Amino acid sequence: MRRIAWKAGARCAVSIGIDVDGESLWLSKDPENERRPGVLSQGAYGPKVGLPLLLEMLERHALRATFFVPGWVAERYPEVIARAHRMGHEVAHHGYCHEWPDPDDPRGEEARFVRGLEALEHVTGQRPVGFRSPAWELTPRTLPLLREHGMLYSSNLMDDLAPYIHDEGIVELPVQWLLDDAPYFMFQTRVPSRPIWPAEHVERAWLEEFHGLYRLGGYFNLTLHPQFIGRPGRLAMLERVLSRISTYPDVWFASLRDVATYWRDTHG
Repeated sequence: MRRIAWKAGARCAVSIGIDVDGESLWLSKDPENERRPGVLSQGAYGPKVGLPLLLEMLERHALRATFFVPGWVAERYPEVIARAHRMGHEVAHHGYCHEWPDPDDPRGEEARFVRGLEALEHVTGQRPVGFRSPAWELTPRTLPLLREHGMLYSSNLMDDLAPYIHDEGIVELPVQWLLDDAPYFMFQTRVPSRPIWPAEHVERAWLEEFHGLYRLGGYFNLTLHPQFIGRPGRLAMLERVLSRISTYPDVWFASLRDVATYWRDTHG
């Protein structure tokens, strides 16, 4: 892999992407969950408790993150989403109610996209420029839709270690399940579920991957969910990970918007 010329001579770039799914994650999985307060309470913990704790932690470390917010969540919890925006964090698009896009329903995909976009703009006063699809699922219509609505970037695909630009002119900021907290911490009843991992195991996995990406000069794009990572013990683990990364020389911590802007300006 050819060494990337990151901003200001940095060796690698690090972004913190936070998916504030709230109850929409569980509603999109099963509409019957609307009648299950216990299930929904897992999601509600995110914007009510986990997100404020994350904001405090980010402020202690002087870090800026990107918050991917479904429009439904912005409408339900406008105060905390507006607070994240006022603190200087990026607020980006994450659908309307965490519905997976359907390739056979392009009109529905566009309607939900526009509804989510309008909800975020109403809460923050600023139009988002980045899009993360629920579960990172895209359809043949998604990238043209992003272009039509003036979006700068997508953060959904897993096919590279560095950003790249689609034919539609959209910057792709690659993700990876390895660097997502959900596979380790998400637990659900009523269906077969994975065991819950100890935070120390996740810490090791993330630091191993960071070390490998740092050696190659790639892009470390961490994906977090306040309802999962926002537990006290896991937040302590996340602080250790970020503190360890900050000891490496020439690491560029940046929002996804800043990485995408840099990539467009230097590779577009």
